[in-house]
Amino acid sequence: MTDDQAKQYIVEYTESTIGIVKRRKTMYTLVVIRHGESEWNQKNLFCGWTDVELTEKGYSEAREAGRLLAKEGFTFDKCYTSVLKRAIHTAYTVLDEMDLTWIPVEKNYHLNERHYGALQGLNKTETTDKYGSEQVHLWRRSYDVRPPALSADDPRCPENQAPYQKFKDEVQLPLTECLKDTVARVAPYFEGVIRPEITKGEKILIAAHGNSIRALRKHLEGISNEEIAGMNVPTGVPLVYHLNEDFTVHDVSYLGDQDAIAAKINAVKNQSKGSK
Repeated sequence: MTDDQAKQYIVEYTESTIGIVKRRKTMYTLVVIRHGESEWNQKNLFCGWTDVELTEKGYSEAREAGRLLAKEGFTFDKCYTSVLKRAIHTAYTVLDEMDLTWIPVEKNYHLNERHYGALQGLNKTETTDKYGSEQVHLWRRSYDVRPPALSADDPRCPENQAPYQKFKDEVQLPLTECLKDTVARVAPYFEGVIRPEITKGEKILIAAHGNSIRALRKHLEGISNEEIAGMNVPTGVPLVYHLNEDFTVHDVSYLGDQDAIAAKINAVKNQSKGSK
């Protein structure tokens, strides 16, 4: 190698190395987790905005997620979650396992589960037997088909419940939602509240719900309306994003045993199968 070739090699290597360092410095990490199994997950009921507790299995899933995140070297500066206790308790259980219960936890209804309207409280299998698997699949997984709405005088309406009193005169609280509606509240909240924190260098955990996570994934990953219909989110499994400086997704993957995670995803998929 001549002196000129050696100099050129050094220049090219240095520029390449600087580029790698810059890309690493501008890559953000975001961790998202669906709440652990809830009492209504266990009973196979449509839950939506109904505020139900975790099962012992749900707490166990959250503890395992926290241990795994700690083992893999993750830490967090702030956590965002919904106003529903199954997500809140998941968040605090994960943070407890990581010795991070002291960090701020912001609760906001924009991260709530999708509102399932009049389906809330119904058994998924029985509903499939009554209306057919195709209709129930549309209600559960389509992008823009809403389930039947609650009536305005239904005591389950959000405006009749304590967590939403301060919002009821400011926004139209839902009586039912499709995934498109859920994206319309999750995406602006992420962009306006969470993303600025990430760009400041804050390490963020989001503890949310199956459909609010599907909404976030659609927003971040640009998933099509058709593809999102086939996406199911397992309970209590950390989803790790590495995001480029412009918030395009560099890579995304579930953390943990991949075979066990696949089995959990399949279990969610099969929740609305009929009894026959």
